[in-house]
Amino acid sequence: MNLNKFYQLVSCIILAILSVGCAGISNQTTIAGPTAKGETMNQPIESQIVIAHRGASGYAPEHSLVAKAIAHTMGVDFIEQDVVMTKDNHLVVLHDPFLDRVTNVMELFPKRSRKINDEARWLAIDFTLAEIKSLDMTEGFKLDPKTQSKFSPYPLRFPLFKSSFRVSTLQEEIELIQGLNHSTGKDIGIYVEVKAPWLHRREGKDISKATLSVLKKYGYENKSDKVFFQCFDPEELKRVKQDLLTELSMDIKLVQLIAETSWNETMIESDGQLVPYNYDWMFEAGGMKEVSKYADGIGPWMPMLVSRDSAPARLTESKLLQSARDNSLLVHPYTVRKEAAQIPPFAKDFNHLLEILLNDLKVDGVFSDHPDLVLDFINDRER
Repeated sequence: MNLNKFYQLVSCIILAILSVGCAGISNQTTIAGPTAKGETMNQPIESQIVIAHRGASGYAPEHSLVAKAIAHTMGVDFIEQDVVMTKDNHLVVLHDPFLDRVTNVMELFPKRSRKINDEARWLAIDFTLAEIKSLDMTEGFKLDPKTQSKFSPYPLRFPLFKSSFRVSTLQEEIELIQGLNHSTGKDIGIYVEVKAPWLHRREGKDISKATLSVLKKYGYENKSDKVFFQCFDPEELKRVKQDLLTELSMDIKLVQLIAETSWNETMIESDGQLVPYNYDWMFEAGGMKEVSKYADGIGPWMPMLVSRDSAPARLTESKLLQSARDNSLLVHPYTVRKEAAQIPPFAKDFNHLLEILLNDLKVDGVFSDHPDLVLDFINDRER
C-alpha cells in the first residue's frame, strides 16, 4: 500500500466531511453460502471478506463518519453499523445504548442518567436526536475510579476530545457510503447490528422493524444486496426471519452473533427479573443446526473457533466451527486488533492471528479495527 497516496486521499475525505458539519485470500475453495431463496448450496468464493469494525476505528473515533470514510478509502468489503434508538425514534450509530462512553453527555446533561447496576449511565434512548447531535463524540474512554478522569483503553489511538465529531444517524451513514460508492465506483456493503432489542422493547420501541424499514428504503432488500443484518439476541433474530422479513417483503442475509453468557449481552425476563440469556446451547450438539434454520451465518468471538485445549504450537478447530461448517453457515469472527493486549492467547502476534483465522481455519471474513492491515495481509498472500 502506498501510504502517502492513501493518507492524501483520506485527508481529502475527512476535510470534505468536516466542511459540511459532520452533523481475503484467493483460494478458489468451495464453501457453503446462501442462495437467493434462503437455501444453501456449495458455491465458489474468490476471497474472504474484510469488515471494518465500527469503521476504521483503530485510526479515528469509532462509528464517526470519518472512521467510515477512512474504511471506505481502504477498500474494505463491508463497513459495520451498530444501531440504537433515540427517545424520539431516530436510529443512531453507537456501539452500545450508552452515550457516556463516547461523548460529553455527563457534562452537558449531568442529571439525565439512570441507575444501572448501581452505576449512573446515560442512555441514548433517554435523549432526542437534537440533544444527541449537540454532544461532542470522541474515542471510547473509561473513567479512573479514583480521580474520575477520562482515559483511553487504547492510548495510541485518536486522542480524546480532539477535533470535531458527532453521532450520526443510520440514514446519514448509509448515504455517506452509497455516495462514496457512487463517486469512487466501488461497491462496499453495510453490516448492520441492532443493539439490545430487549432494552428497546421495554421502552415500547421496535428497533428491528425500524432498522429493516430504513434498509429497504435505501435499496437493501435481498440476499444478493451487499448487506448483512446481525444481532446477539436469538429470539429477536428468529422474529426477524419468521415475521418481519415477510411483513416487509425482504429477504436479506442474517447473522447470529454469539456471546459468552457472562457478558450479559442479551437480557430476558424471568420471574419478573432480568437475567442474562444463556448461549450454551449453541455450543452443544445440534446447536448450529438450529441456528441454520433462521440465520445465514454466525459471528463468534475469536477464541470460540479453536479448541480450549489448543496452544499456538498445535491448534485444533472447535466443535462450534466444525458444526457451523457442517450446517453451511458463514463464519465472521470478531474482533481483530493490532494491540498486543487484544491478541488472543492462541496466537503469537497480529500476523500469526491472521494466518490462523484466514489460512488455517479459513473463516469467511473477519471484523477488524485495523482493516488496512488485514487487507495488506491478504494482498501479500495473493502475490
